[in-house]
Amino acid sequence: MSKYRDIPDRIWQGAAMGALHLLAFMPLWVLYRLSDILFVILLATGYRRKVVRHNLAASFPAKSERELRRIERQFYRNFADYIVETVKLLHISDKEMRRRMVFDGVEIADEYLREGRAVVAYFSHMGNWEWASSFPLWSALRDNADVAFCQIYRPLRNQWFDRLMLKIRSRFGARSLPKQIAFLDLLRLRKQGKATITGFMSDQKPSHGDPGHVTMFLNHPTAFITGTATVARRMKAPVLYWQMTKPSRGHYRVAIRLITPDASALTEASLTATYASLLEADINASPSLWLWTHKRWKRPVTLPASIPETERQPG
Repeated sequence: MSKYRDIPDRIWQGAAMGALHLLAFMPLWVLYRLSDILFVILLATGYRRKVVRHNLAASFPAKSERELRRIERQFYRNFADYIVETVKLLHISDKEMRRRMVFDGVEIADEYLREGRAVVAYFSHMGNWEWASSFPLWSALRDNADVAFCQIYRPLRNQWFDRLMLKIRSRFGARSLPKQIAFLDLLRLRKQGKATITGFMSDQKPSHGDPGHVTMFLNHPTAFITGTATVARRMKAPVLYWQMTKPSRGHYRVAIRLITPDASALTEASLTATYASLLEADINASPSLWLWTHKRWKRPVTLPASIPETERQPG
C-alpha cells in the first residue's frame, strides 16, 4: 500500500519538474521580466523582511534609514534574479554561461592542478553562488581525467529538492561532496591520483557541535566554520579566495585570489580570519549582493579575550 501513498507526491514532483524545465527553456530576458514580478511579490509579502532589516541595521549602524532601505530593495532585486538564474541552469549553453559568468585568474588554480595538488577555494553567498559551479568551463584542465572539480554541500531535508539542486550543481561537471564525509572523499580522490579543486561556501554559521573561530565581522562577534581551514591544512593545499561581483544584471565576475600556497603553514584561526576579512570587505563594497535572509547571528557568541582591542571595534 505504501507505494500508492507515494503517487500524489510523484505527481506534484513531476509537475513541478516539468514547469521548471519549461521556465529554463525561456531566454533570460523573459526570465528577468518574471524576476521583476517576483521582486514585487517578495516586497509585498515581506519575505523575511524582519530578518533582513535587523541584519542590515545591526551590520551598518552608521548608515541612514534611507541607505538601509535602498540596500534592502536592491537585495530583493538581486535575490529574485538569483532564483530565476538558478532555474536557468537546467538549460543554458556552455557558451552563454561563459559569457555571463567570467572567472579571472584561472591560471592560478590550473597551475596547482597541473602539479597534482588538492586546491581549496573559499567562496560565499555573494551574487549568484550557484553559477560559480561553472568554473570547469574556464579551466584548461576541464577534460583531464586526473582532475576533479568539487564543491561541498549540506544535504537538504527535502529529498526531491536535494536531487534538483544536485542536478543543477553538477551541470558543468562539478562533483558535490556531502559535508560530513568531504575530507574522506578528497583523500579517496587523492589516492586515485586525482588533483582536485574544491569550493567551500564558508560564510554559514557552524552547525551545532562543529568547531568555529570567533572574530569581529560586520559589527558582530561572529563564529565562522573552521572545517574549511582544517581540510586545507591536512591536505597542505593552496588556498584561494573567490571574489564575486555583479558588473550588470545577468553578468557576474569572479576574481581568483591566492591566500596561501600551502595551508599547513598557517593556523586554522589565521586562515579563517583572513577569509572573514576578505568577505567583509566585499560585503561593505556591495552589500546588496550578500544573502541577508539567513539568521547569521541567531545565537550570539563572545569574542576571545586574545583578540586585540583594535579588532573589537566595528568595521
